[in-house]
Amino acid sequence: MTSRSAIRLQQSLSFSEHASYLVSVVPEIHHRYDAVMNKRIDTVTLWRPVGPKELKLIEKSGMRAFPPRLPEQPIFYPVLSEAYAVQIARDWNMPANGSGFVTRFEVLKDFLDRYQIEQAGSKALREYWIPAEDLPEFNRAIVGGIKVTAVFGKDANQPTVEE
Repeated sequence: MTSRSAIRLQQSLSFSEHASYLVSVVPEIHHRYDAVMNKRIDTVTLWRPVGPKELKLIEKSGMRAFPPRLPEQPIFYPVLSEAYAVQIARDWNMPANGSGFVTRFEVLKDFLDRYQIEQAGSKALREYWIPAEDLPEFNRAIVGGIKVTAVFGKDANQPTVEE
C-alpha cells in the first residue's frame, strides 16, 4: 500500500475504526523500570489462544512458561491482538477441545526484536513465528506471569484475571 492510499484509508475511517486499525498494526509496548538493574525495560503485550491440555501444562509451570512444542509443531505462534486470540480460542480451540482459553503475557521487546511480525491474512491477524527450539529462551523473556483473560466452552465458569 502506498503512503497516499494509506492516508486515504485512514481519512475514510471513523474514529473507532481508526483506533481499531492502529491497534491491529502497532504492537502494545510497555516501559518498566528495573530498580535492581537501574534501567528501563521495554515489554510487548502478547496473547496466545490455548486448549485445556496446554493450559494445564502452563499451570504446572506456575503460569510462568509455555510447554515445549510437539514434534509436529515446529513453530510457536503468539499473537499481537486480543481479538485475534479470542477468535482462535472461540472458533478453533473450543470446538476441537470443548474449551478455549485466551492468555495474556508480556515479553521483553529486546528478545522479540529478533523476529519479524508475520501477517496471517488480514492486517488484524498478526503474530510472531518463534521456532520451537527458541521457546525456552522465549519463556525466559516473559516478564511477570501468564494470565487467562477469556474462557470459552465447557470451562467458561473458570475465573479470569480482572482488567
